[in-house]
Amino acid sequence: MLEHVPAWLGNLLRGRRAGHEKLVAADLALTVGADAIDLTSPAFASGGRLPMRFTADGEGVSPPLVWTGVPEAAVSLALIVEDPDAPTTAPLVHALIWNLPAETGRLAEGAIGATDAGETGRNSYLREGWLPPDPPTGHGDHDYVFQMFALSSVPELDEGAGRGAFVEAIAGRVLATGVLIGTYSRGEPDAVAPQGAVVA
Repeated sequence: MLEHVPAWLGNLLRGRRAGHEKLVAADLALTVGADAIDLTSPAFASGGRLPMRFTADGEGVSPPLVWTGVPEAAVSLALIVEDPDAPTTAPLVHALIWNLPAETGRLAEGAIGATDAGETGRNSYLREGWLPPDPPTGHGDHDYVFQMFALSSVPELDEGAGRGAFVEAIAGRVLATGVLIGTYSRGEPDAVAPQGAVVA
């Protein structure tokens, strides 16, 4: 959808971003004192570029995730993926899942939105499942922040709940938090020179 935004408009909006301070994991009222979950992906490095297949420019499937360090007291896990670099007032929600079994340890590629991967809430396009990254051309790098929460109980949420209800439901239940960031952009020069290229 945002691939149709002209580059001049993306450049014009370059300085307008929701802000990392508005991420769910940045809310100290939810996460202060929480232990750390080691959240990674076999498909990209932390802070690295998301492969195109996970974006709106490719197949648009959700990336695989792996984690360790979930406290023994955790009863369930919840995951939210947000883009704090969107030119909006709040981060765009790309995925929302809760009631993942605490012992799971991984989500397979394409699992976000699958019937056996917990309960799925609404993304910012008001659909359930994975919203593939789709940043405006020329807007610069966008961070896609995968935030996992180990919870002391299963949050009570209606099917298809959104971000606000999710935050309210996990409040007071967070035992540990894990964060993984993948980046993506359109119309930007490659950060890494092609193999064999001479860099001046």
